[in-house]
Amino acid sequence: MTVPFVSLTQPMTTSLRKAASIIALTMAGLMSACSGQTEPQDNYEGSGFHQQPLSTPNRKVPDSAIGMKSSFAPVVRDTAPAVVNVYAKRVTRRQVDPFWQMFGGVNPRPQVEQSLGSGVIVRGDGVVVTNNHVVQGGQEFMVVLNDRREFPAKLLLADERTDLAVLQLETSGEKFTTLNLDDGRDLEVGDLVLAIGNPFGVGQTVTNGIISALDRTDVGPGEGAFIQTDAAINPGNSGGALVDMDGDLIGINSFILSRSGSSAGVGFAIPSAMVRRVVDTALGGKSTLVRPWLGAKGDTVTSDIARSMNLARPEGVLVSDIYKGSPADQAGLRTGDVVTAVDGQPVNDARAIAYRLSVRNPGETAQLNIVRDGKPQSLKVKIQAPSATPAKDERLIKANVPLNGAKVVNMSPAVAEEAGIDIFAAPRGVLVYGLESNRVYAARAGFRPGDIIKDINGTPITSAAQLEQILNTRPASWKISIVRQGQTMTAQFRS
Repeated sequence: MTVPFVSLTQPMTTSLRKAASIIALTMAGLMSACSGQTEPQDNYEGSGFHQQPLSTPNRKVPDSAIGMKSSFAPVVRDTAPAVVNVYAKRVTRRQVDPFWQMFGGVNPRPQVEQSLGSGVIVRGDGVVVTNNHVVQGGQEFMVVLNDRREFPAKLLLADERTDLAVLQLETSGEKFTTLNLDDGRDLEVGDLVLAIGNPFGVGQTVTNGIISALDRTDVGPGEGAFIQTDAAINPGNSGGALVDMDGDLIGINSFILSRSGSSAGVGFAIPSAMVRRVVDTALGGKSTLVRPWLGAKGDTVTSDIARSMNLARPEGVLVSDIYKGSPADQAGLRTGDVVTAVDGQPVNDARAIAYRLSVRNPGETAQLNIVRDGKPQSLKVKIQAPSATPAKDERLIKANVPLNGAKVVNMSPAVAEEAGIDIFAAPRGVLVYGLESNRVYAARAGFRPGDIIKDINGTPITSAAQLEQILNTRPASWKISIVRQGQTMTAQFRS
């Protein structure tokens, strides 16, 4: 069986847009039911968003010929003006044949590369959300509105792991149509949705479909619990809007699963709850997203685990380890507990727990529903950033030793989070944080960023200062053990 191709809904390159421009497009009529719409909301007052009270959606299957002839046009009229095109430009130097350069020939020439994606205005003063992969590497940004007005923009925040970026339009006080962010708590599989963006660079396009699934945590290149939809999403739709029948933004379209690279009816959007968190962080003046840290490790409850624990059905995450002093430890979570929900939302893997916590701000409190000794309980956990203890203490190894040229730091939960390392795999040790260049002895000896120095000549390594001190002893040989991607490796060197 062929494995489906995971594809970001990539920004359009200039050449692809030119190719797409010669394709004759046939527009098909939209036939489905519209359950109603609300007046558009301007959310630009203050520094955050105006949160609308949740209401019960009016869900009804069309039961007449008139119902089948209903149109999505009212929803499109209210939402389309808030969906924009995002152009990212970068200048690179095109390399030429080194032979001609030796004789004073042509020097490397600057080459302009431009990509195109979609975006959504979420504040009336011109705050735009798009995908990180639309703007990644960009040096200049231009946003084109639905009415063809153009505005330069500056990048406020870009987060690769959530694949979200926030831009601020550079204007002289204009007010823009916005989309209200819906936190998605009332979404259900089967709800009608519209995807709005600029596929293949042909211009703003609306497609319709339903929510195919919710809380997809086992797909995609990033992190999160994605909304799955069968609304057509194609290259160029990146950063565009997924809206419900109330005209609210429920997600930012991000990637598709496809064997061909084009829509196969399996598209994914980043939920608005995460979008809100990223935008709030950017408007708070921060350029990086702080991820809450629970400090617990767990495994998905399988049927075998459920039977062994006398659980009614396989659900939740079985806690296998707790980091001492972590928020989980402070909240009273124990090994052997089964976490079934976070803030009332079911969780079935560690990634789902991380996502549910990540949409909350540091300092807030989340509720964990657990099963302990067969009885349901609830715990309150404080949302905190990963601990930065011990201090980083970055050092560059300069001595003539196997680790020459390596930058090392003390291991901590904060460092592990930054480096994408499981803190439980090596709670103590020193991390190779980087290499001065690929020519230093440490690189030639095979050391890589992300390696954890476990021990040298049998002595456990607990700090960067201790490591440097041991390296200065200059023994006749070195036996160095490291942890790389969870596996312990040992190498022998001579002085």
